[in-house]
Amino acid sequence: MKFIRNILDKQKKQFEKGGKLEKFYPAFEALDTFAFVPNHTAPAKGAHIRDGVDLKRMMMTVIIAMLPCLLFGIWNVGHQHFVANGQEADLWSKLLIGAQAVLPIVVVSYAVGLGIEFGFAVAKRHSVNEGYLVSGMLIALVMPPTVPLWQVALGTAFAVVLGKEVFGGTGMNVLNVAMTARAFLYFAYPSQLSGSVWTYNPPQGYSGATALAIAAETSKVHPNSADNTAIVQAFGEPFSFMKLFIGDIPGSIGETSTLMCLIGAAILIFTAVGSWKIIVSGFAGVYLTGLLLNALAVNEFMALPAQYHIVMGGVAFGIVFMATDPVTASQTETGKWIYGFLIGFFTVLIRVFNPAYPEGIMLAVLLMNIFAPLIDFYVIDANKKRRLKRFKYAV
Repeated sequence: MKFIRNILDKQKKQFEKGGKLEKFYPAFEALDTFAFVPNHTAPAKGAHIRDGVDLKRMMMTVIIAMLPCLLFGIWNVGHQHFVANGQEADLWSKLLIGAQAVLPIVVVSYAVGLGIEFGFAVAKRHSVNEGYLVSGMLIALVMPPTVPLWQVALGTAFAVVLGKEVFGGTGMNVLNVAMTARAFLYFAYPSQLSGSVWTYNPPQGYSGATALAIAAETSKVHPNSADNTAIVQAFGEPFSFMKLFIGDIPGSIGETSTLMCLIGAAILIFTAVGSWKIIVSGFAGVYLTGLLLNALAVNEFMALPAQYHIVMGGVAFGIVFMATDPVTASQTETGKWIYGFLIGFFTVLIRVFNPAYPEGIMLAVLLMNIFAPLIDFYVIDANKKRRLKRFKYAV
Protein backbone atom coordinates (compact mmCIF):
# COMPACT_ATOMS: atom_id res chain seq x y z
CA MET A 1 0.00 0.00 0.00
CA LYS A 2 2.89 2.36 0.72
CA PHE A 3 4.16 1.79 -2.81
CA ILE A 4 0.78 2.85 -4.26
CA ARG A 5 0.67 5.83 -1.91
CA ASN A 6 4.05 7.01 -3.17
CA ILE A 7 2.97 6.72 -6.82
CA LEU A 8 -0.18 8.75 -6.19
CA ASP A 9 1.76 11.42 -4.29
CA LYS A 10 4.27 11.77 -7.14
CA GLN A 11 1.54 12.09 -9.77
CA LYS A 12 -0.66 14.45 -7.79
CA LYS A 13 1.12 17.61 -9.02
CA GLN A 14 0.15 16.74 -12.59
CA PHE A 15 -3.54 16.95 -11.63
CA GLU A 16 -3.44 19.96 -9.31
CA LYS A 17 -4.09 23.52 -10.45
CA GLY A 18 -1.54 24.49 -13.08
CA GLY A 19 -0.64 20.88 -13.92
CA LYS A 20 -0.91 19.32 -17.38
CA LEU A 21 -3.84 17.15 -16.33
CA GLU A 22 -5.62 19.74 -14.19
CA LYS A 23 -9.07 19.12 -15.69
CA PHE A 24 -8.92 15.46 -14.67
CA TYR A 25 -8.30 16.24 -10.99
CA PRO A 26 -11.80 15.03 -9.90
CA ALA A 27 -11.07 11.60 -11.39
CA PHE A 28 -7.64 11.45 -9.72
CA GLU A 29 -9.09 12.53 -6.38
CA ALA A 30 -11.78 9.85 -6.63
CA LEU A 31 -9.17 7.12 -7.13
CA ASP A 32 -7.01 8.53 -4.34
CA THR A 33 -9.81 8.76 -1.75
CA PHE A 34 -11.17 5.34 -2.76
CA ALA A 35 -7.84 3.68 -1.96
CA PHE A 36 -6.83 5.80 1.05
CA VAL A 37 -8.42 7.83 3.82
CA PRO A 38 -8.52 11.56 2.87
CA ASN A 39 -5.98 13.63 4.79
CA HIS A 40 -8.47 16.35 5.67
CA THR A 41 -8.51 17.31 9.35
CA ALA A 42 -10.53 19.74 11.41
CA PRO A 43 -8.84 23.01 12.48
CA ALA A 44 -6.92 22.85 15.76
CA LYS A 45 -8.94 25.70 17.27
CA GLY A 46 -12.65 25.74 17.95
CA ALA A 47 -15.22 23.10 18.82
CA HIS A 48 -15.65 20.31 16.27
CA ILE A 49 -17.40 16.99 16.22
CA ARG A 50 -14.82 14.36 15.35
CA ASP A 51 -16.12 11.09 13.95
CA GLY A 52 -14.58 8.30 11.87
CA VAL A 53 -17.73 7.97 9.73
CA ASP A 54 -17.78 9.52 6.28
CA LEU A 55 -19.62 8.82 3.02
CA LYS A 56 -17.07 6.23 1.89
CA ARG A 57 -17.31 4.27 5.13
CA MET A 58 -21.11 4.36 5.01
CA MET A 59 -21.14 3.07 1.44
CA MET A 60 -18.64 0.32 2.23
CA THR A 61 -20.80 -0.75 5.20
CA VAL A 62 -23.80 -1.15 2.88
CA ILE A 63 -21.68 -3.16 0.43
CA ILE A 64 -20.55 -5.44 3.26
CA ALA A 65 -24.22 -5.88 4.23
CA MET A 66 -24.99 -6.91 0.64
CA LEU A 67 -22.18 -9.48 0.43
CA PRO A 68 -24.32 -12.32 1.88
CA CYS A 69 -26.91 -11.68 -0.86
CA LEU A 70 -24.20 -11.53 -3.54
CA LEU A 71 -22.43 -14.72 -2.47
CA PHE A 72 -25.67 -16.62 -2.00
CA GLY A 73 -26.88 -15.29 -5.35
CA ILE A 74 -23.76 -16.57 -7.13
CA TRP A 75 -24.25 -20.01 -5.55
CA ASN A 76 -28.00 -20.04 -6.29
CA VAL A 77 -27.53 -19.14 -9.96
CA GLY A 78 -25.24 -22.14 -10.32
CA HIS A 79 -27.54 -24.30 -8.22
CA GLN A 80 -30.60 -23.49 -10.35
CA HIS A 81 -28.60 -24.20 -13.49
CA PHE A 82 -27.79 -27.74 -12.36
CA VAL A 83 -31.32 -28.31 -11.02
CA ALA A 84 -32.81 -27.29 -14.37
CA ASN A 85 -30.50 -29.67 -16.20
CA GLY A 86 -31.14 -32.51 -13.75
CA GLN A 87 -27.49 -32.74 -12.73
CA GLU A 88 -25.74 -33.13 -9.40
CA ALA A 89 -22.87 -30.75 -8.64
CA ASP A 90 -20.61 -29.81 -5.76
CA LEU A 91 -20.30 -26.39 -4.14
CA TRP A 92 -17.39 -25.19 -6.26
CA SER A 93 -19.03 -26.18 -9.54
CA LYS A 94 -22.12 -24.20 -8.60
CA LEU A 95 -20.04 -21.19 -7.56
CA LEU A 96 -18.07 -21.34 -10.81
CA ILE A 97 -21.18 -21.39 -13.00
CA GLY A 98 -22.78 -18.68 -10.88
CA ALA A 99 -19.72 -16.47 -11.08
CA GLN A 100 -19.66 -16.80 -14.87
CA ALA A 101 -23.19 -15.41 -15.00
CA VAL A 102 -23.10 -12.84 -12.17
CA LEU A 103 -19.65 -11.22 -12.23
CA PRO A 104 -19.93 -9.85 -15.80
CA ILE A 105 -23.18 -8.13 -14.78
CA VAL A 106 -21.46 -6.58 -11.75
CA VAL A 107 -18.48 -5.45 -13.86
CA VAL A 108 -20.68 -3.86 -16.54
CA SER A 109 -22.81 -2.08 -13.92
CA TYR A 110 -19.76 -0.55 -12.23
CA ALA A 111 -17.86 0.21 -15.45
CA VAL A 112 -20.74 2.08 -17.09
CA GLY A 113 -22.00 3.82 -13.96
CA LEU A 114 -18.60 4.96 -12.70
CA GLY A 115 -17.55 5.95 -16.22
CA ILE A 116 -20.55 8.27 -16.50
CA GLU A 117 -19.99 9.69 -13.01
CA PHE A 118 -16.30 10.34 -13.72
CA GLY A 119 -17.27 12.04 -16.98
CA PHE A 120 -19.78 14.33 -15.24
CA ALA A 121 -17.27 15.09 -12.46
CA VAL A 122 -14.59 16.11 -14.94
CA ALA A 123 -17.02 18.17 -17.04
CA LYS A 124 -18.57 19.94 -14.05
CA ARG A 125 -15.29 20.10 -12.07
CA HIS A 126 -16.62 18.60 -8.86
CA SER A 127 -15.55 15.68 -6.71
CA VAL A 128 -16.67 12.13 -7.44
CA ASN A 129 -18.78 10.87 -4.56
CA GLU A 130 -18.84 7.26 -3.40
CA GLY A 131 -22.60 6.87 -3.70
CA TYR A 132 -22.40 4.73 -6.82
CA LEU A 133 -20.37 2.09 -4.99
CA VAL A 134 -23.70 0.94 -3.54
CA SER A 135 -25.90 1.68 -6.56
CA GLY A 136 -23.65 -0.34 -8.86
CA MET A 137 -23.97 -3.44 -6.70
CA LEU A 138 -27.71 -2.95 -6.22
CA ILE A 139 -28.30 -2.71 -9.97
CA ALA A 140 -26.51 -6.01 -10.50
CA LEU A 141 -28.33 -7.80 -7.69
CA VAL A 142 -31.83 -6.85 -8.91
CA MET A 143 -31.16 -8.25 -12.39
CA PRO A 144 -32.01 -11.80 -13.52
CA PRO A 145 -28.90 -13.86 -14.33
CA THR A 146 -29.88 -14.13 -18.00
CA VAL A 147 -30.17 -10.39 -18.70
CA PRO A 148 -28.09 -9.31 -21.74
CA LEU A 149 -25.07 -7.26 -20.73
CA TRP A 150 -25.93 -4.49 -23.19
CA GLN A 151 -29.25 -4.06 -21.39
CA VAL A 152 -27.44 -3.80 -18.06
CA ALA A 153 -25.29 -1.06 -19.59
CA LEU A 154 -28.30 0.76 -21.05
CA GLY A 155 -30.33 0.54 -17.85
CA THR A 156 -27.38 1.72 -15.78
CA ALA A 157 -26.74 4.67 -18.08
CA PHE A 158 -30.41 5.66 -17.99
CA ALA A 159 -30.58 5.48 -14.19
CA VAL A 160 -27.33 7.36 -13.55
CA VAL A 161 -27.98 10.14 -16.07
CA LEU A 162 -31.74 10.69 -15.79
CA GLY A 163 -32.27 9.33 -12.29
CA LYS A 164 -29.30 10.97 -10.60
CA GLU A 165 -27.01 13.36 -12.48
CA VAL A 166 -29.78 15.59 -13.86
CA PHE A 167 -30.83 16.24 -10.26
CA GLY A 168 -27.30 17.24 -9.23
CA GLY A 169 -25.59 13.93 -8.43
CA THR A 170 -25.18 12.01 -5.18
CA GLY A 171 -27.52 13.20 -2.45
CA MET A 172 -29.79 15.10 -4.83
CA ASN A 173 -31.63 12.31 -6.65
CA VAL A 174 -35.35 11.88 -6.07
CA LEU A 175 -35.61 8.22 -7.11
CA ASN A 176 -33.59 5.22 -6.01
CA VAL A 177 -31.01 4.69 -8.77
CA ALA A 178 -31.10 0.89 -8.80
CA MET A 179 -34.89 0.72 -8.85
CA THR A 180 -34.91 3.28 -11.67
CA ALA A 181 -32.64 1.03 -13.73
CA ARG A 182 -34.79 -2.02 -12.99
CA ALA A 183 -38.04 -0.18 -13.83
CA PHE A 184 -36.62 1.19 -17.10
CA LEU A 185 -35.55 -2.25 -18.29
CA TYR A 186 -38.78 -3.86 -17.06
CA PHE A 187 -40.94 -1.57 -19.18
CA ALA A 188 -38.54 -1.25 -22.12
CA TYR A 189 -37.62 -4.95 -22.42
CA PRO A 190 -40.25 -6.95 -20.50
CA SER A 191 -39.35 -10.28 -22.10
CA GLN A 192 -35.82 -10.08 -20.65
CA LEU A 193 -37.00 -9.00 -17.17
CA SER A 194 -40.05 -11.20 -16.70
CA GLY A 195 -41.28 -14.65 -17.66
CA SER A 196 -38.85 -17.57 -17.99
CA VAL A 197 -35.61 -15.64 -17.49
CA TRP A 198 -34.59 -16.75 -14.03
CA THR A 199 -32.41 -19.76 -14.80
CA TYR A 200 -28.95 -19.57 -16.35
CA ASN A 201 -28.55 -21.78 -19.45
CA PRO A 202 -31.60 -24.03 -18.85
CA PRO A 203 -32.57 -26.86 -21.20
CA GLN A 204 -35.04 -26.04 -23.95
CA GLY A 205 -38.61 -25.90 -22.68
CA TYR A 206 -37.69 -25.34 -19.03
CA SER A 207 -39.99 -22.69 -17.52
CA GLY A 208 -38.24 -21.71 -14.27
CA ALA A 209 -41.36 -19.93 -13.04
CA THR A 210 -41.13 -17.94 -9.80
CA ALA A 211 -43.51 -18.17 -6.83
CA LEU A 212 -45.08 -14.83 -7.76
CA ALA A 213 -45.74 -16.01 -11.31
CA ILE A 214 -47.34 -19.22 -10.01
CA ALA A 215 -49.50 -17.28 -7.55
CA ALA A 216 -50.70 -14.85 -10.23
CA GLU A 217 -51.44 -17.64 -12.72
CA THR A 218 -53.26 -19.77 -10.14
CA SER A 219 -55.42 -16.79 -9.20
CA LYS A 220 -56.44 -16.42 -12.86
CA VAL A 221 -57.37 -20.10 -13.12
CA HIS A 222 -59.43 -19.93 -9.89
CA PRO A 223 -60.78 -16.35 -9.97
CA ASN A 224 -63.73 -16.95 -7.61
CA SER A 225 -62.06 -19.12 -4.99
CA ALA A 226 -61.86 -17.53 -1.54
CA ASP A 227 -59.32 -19.93 -0.03
CA ASN A 228 -55.64 -20.62 -0.68
CA THR A 229 -55.80 -24.34 -1.37
CA ALA A 230 -54.96 -24.15 -5.07
CA ILE A 231 -52.01 -21.78 -4.61
CA VAL A 232 -50.49 -23.76 -1.74
CA GLN A 233 -50.84 -26.96 -3.79
CA ALA A 234 -49.32 -25.23 -6.85
CA PHE A 235 -46.34 -24.13 -4.76
CA GLY A 236 -45.71 -27.64 -3.43
CA GLU A 237 -42.30 -28.56 -2.02
CA PRO A 238 -40.24 -26.46 -4.51
CA PHE A 239 -41.84 -23.31 -3.09
CA SER A 240 -42.54 -24.22 0.51
CA PHE A 241 -42.33 -21.38 3.01
CA MET A 242 -38.93 -22.54 4.25
CA LYS A 243 -37.46 -22.79 0.74
CA LEU A 244 -38.78 -19.32 -0.04
CA PHE A 245 -37.20 -18.05 3.18
CA ILE A 246 -33.82 -19.70 2.48
CA GLY A 247 -33.96 -18.63 -1.17
CA ASP A 248 -32.73 -21.60 -3.22
CA ILE A 249 -35.37 -20.83 -5.87
CA PRO A 250 -35.39 -19.10 -9.28
CA GLY A 251 -35.31 -15.30 -9.18
CA SER A 252 -33.15 -12.22 -9.53
CA ILE A 253 -29.52 -12.62 -8.47
CA GLY A 254 -29.62 -11.10 -4.99
CA GLU A 255 -33.31 -11.04 -4.12
CA THR A 256 -34.29 -14.67 -3.54
CA SER A 257 -33.03 -15.22 0.01
CA THR A 258 -34.94 -13.50 2.81
CA LEU A 259 -32.44 -14.99 5.25
CA MET A 260 -29.47 -13.28 3.58
CA CYS A 261 -31.41 -10.01 3.45
CA LEU A 262 -32.09 -10.22 7.19
CA ILE A 263 -28.38 -10.76 7.84
CA GLY A 264 -27.73 -7.61 5.82
CA ALA A 265 -30.45 -5.79 7.77
CA ALA A 266 -28.77 -6.74 11.05
CA ILE A 267 -25.48 -5.24 9.82
CA LEU A 268 -27.17 -2.01 8.71
CA ILE A 269 -29.08 -1.66 11.96
CA PHE A 270 -26.09 -2.52 14.19
CA THR A 271 -23.93 0.08 12.43
CA ALA A 272 -26.80 2.63 12.38
CA VAL A 273 -26.36 3.01 8.62
CA GLY A 274 -29.88 1.80 7.80
CA SER A 275 -33.07 2.89 9.55
CA TRP A 276 -34.56 0.09 11.64
CA LYS A 277 -37.84 1.99 11.68
CA ILE A 278 -38.20 1.77 7.92
CA ILE A 279 -37.23 -1.92 7.92
CA VAL A 280 -39.62 -2.88 10.72
CA SER A 281 -42.51 -0.79 9.41
CA GLY A 282 -41.93 -2.08 5.87
CA PHE A 283 -42.25 -5.72 6.92
CA ALA A 284 -45.21 -4.80 9.16
CA GLY A 285 -46.92 -3.13 6.20
CA VAL A 286 -46.50 -6.26 4.08
CA TYR A 287 -47.75 -8.62 6.78
CA LEU A 288 -50.70 -6.55 8.00
CA THR A 289 -51.87 -5.84 4.46
CA GLY A 290 -51.68 -9.56 3.76
CA LEU A 291 -53.86 -10.22 6.83
CA LEU A 292 -56.36 -7.58 5.69
CA LEU A 293 -56.64 -9.18 2.26
CA ASN A 294 -57.04 -12.59 3.89
CA ALA A 295 -60.08 -11.25 5.77
CA LEU A 296 -61.56 -9.77 2.57
CA ALA A 297 -60.47 -12.58 0.24
CA VAL A 298 -62.53 -13.18 -2.89
CA ASN A 299 -59.78 -14.96 -4.85
CA GLU A 300 -56.82 -17.26 -4.30
CA PHE A 301 -54.15 -14.56 -4.28
CA MET A 302 -55.98 -12.48 -1.65
CA ALA A 303 -56.27 -15.62 0.50
CA LEU A 304 -52.55 -16.42 0.33
CA PRO A 305 -51.16 -16.58 3.91
CA ALA A 306 -49.76 -13.17 4.83
CA GLN A 307 -46.32 -14.51 5.75
CA TYR A 308 -45.77 -15.72 2.19
CA HIS A 309 -45.79 -12.15 0.92
CA ILE A 310 -42.69 -11.43 3.01
CA VAL A 311 -40.62 -14.24 1.54
CA MET A 312 -41.87 -14.08 -2.06
CA GLY A 313 -40.08 -12.02 -4.69
CA GLY A 314 -37.78 -9.16 -3.74
CA VAL A 315 -39.74 -7.77 -0.79
CA ALA A 316 -37.02 -8.34 1.81
CA PHE A 317 -34.25 -7.06 -0.48
CA GLY A 318 -36.27 -3.99 -1.45
CA ILE A 319 -37.17 -3.05 2.12
CA VAL A 320 -33.69 -3.63 3.55
CA PHE A 321 -31.53 -2.09 0.82
CA MET A 322 -33.81 0.13 -1.31
CA ALA A 323 -36.33 1.59 1.11
CA THR A 324 -33.58 2.57 3.56
CA ASP A 325 -31.70 4.66 0.98
CA PRO A 326 -30.95 7.79 3.08
CA VAL A 327 -31.31 10.09 0.07
CA THR A 328 -34.73 9.04 -1.24
CA ALA A 329 -36.38 7.94 2.03
CA SER A 330 -38.23 10.07 4.57
CA GLN A 331 -35.95 11.99 6.91
CA THR A 332 -38.21 12.60 9.92
CA GLU A 333 -38.48 9.88 12.54
CA THR A 334 -42.27 9.69 12.36
CA GLY A 335 -42.11 9.90 8.58
CA LYS A 336 -39.89 6.81 8.46
CA TRP A 337 -42.62 4.74 10.10
CA ILE A 338 -45.22 5.99 7.62
CA TYR A 339 -42.90 5.69 4.62
CA GLY A 340 -41.87 2.11 5.38
CA PHE A 341 -45.40 0.96 6.17
CA LEU A 342 -46.81 2.39 2.93
CA ILE A 343 -44.09 0.65 0.90
CA GLY A 344 -45.19 -2.67 2.38
CA PHE A 345 -48.86 -1.78 1.93
CA PHE A 346 -48.58 -0.85 -1.74
CA THR A 347 -46.29 -3.79 -2.50
CA VAL A 348 -48.99 -6.28 -1.58
CA LEU A 349 -51.79 -4.31 -3.26
CA ILE A 350 -49.87 -4.04 -6.55
CA ARG A 351 -48.88 -7.70 -6.71
CA VAL A 352 -52.37 -8.96 -5.77
CA PHE A 353 -54.60 -6.63 -7.79
CA ASN A 354 -52.34 -6.07 -10.80
CA PRO A 355 -50.87 -9.43 -11.87
CA ALA A 356 -49.14 -7.69 -14.79
CA TYR A 357 -46.63 -6.35 -12.22
CA PRO A 358 -46.25 -9.22 -9.74
CA GLU A 359 -43.07 -7.77 -8.22
CA GLY A 360 -44.85 -4.91 -6.46
CA ILE A 361 -41.85 -3.79 -4.38
CA MET A 362 -40.29 -2.07 -7.41
CA LEU A 363 -43.22 0.24 -8.08
CA ALA A 364 -43.97 0.69 -4.37
CA VAL A 365 -40.46 1.98 -3.59
CA LEU A 366 -40.44 4.37 -6.56
CA LEU A 367 -43.92 5.63 -5.68
CA MET A 368 -42.96 6.33 -2.08
CA ASN A 369 -39.69 7.98 -3.18
CA ILE A 370 -41.91 10.61 -4.80
CA PHE A 371 -44.09 11.05 -1.73
CA ALA A 372 -41.31 10.97 0.90
CA PRO A 373 -40.83 14.79 0.90
CA LEU A 374 -44.60 15.27 1.23
CA ILE A 375 -44.70 12.90 4.21
CA ASP A 376 -41.89 14.84 5.90
CA PHE A 377 -43.64 18.14 5.15
CA TYR A 378 -46.84 17.12 6.94
CA VAL A 379 -44.94 15.53 9.83
CA ILE A 380 -42.97 18.76 10.39
CA ASP A 381 -46.10 20.87 9.92
CA ALA A 382 -47.94 18.80 12.53
CA ASN A 383 -45.01 19.24 14.94
CA LYS A 384 -45.11 23.02 14.46
CA LYS A 385 -48.84 23.15 15.13
CA ARG A 386 -48.48 21.12 18.33
CA ARG A 387 -45.68 23.37 19.58
CA LEU A 388 -47.64 26.53 18.76
CA LYS A 389 -50.64 25.10 20.56
CA ARG A 390 -48.56 24.34 23.68
CA PHE A 391 -47.02 27.81 23.53
CA LYS A 392 -50.47 29.41 23.27
CA TYR A 393 -51.72 27.58 26.37
CA ALA A 394 -48.50 28.35 28.25
CA VAL A 395 -48.92 32.06 27.60
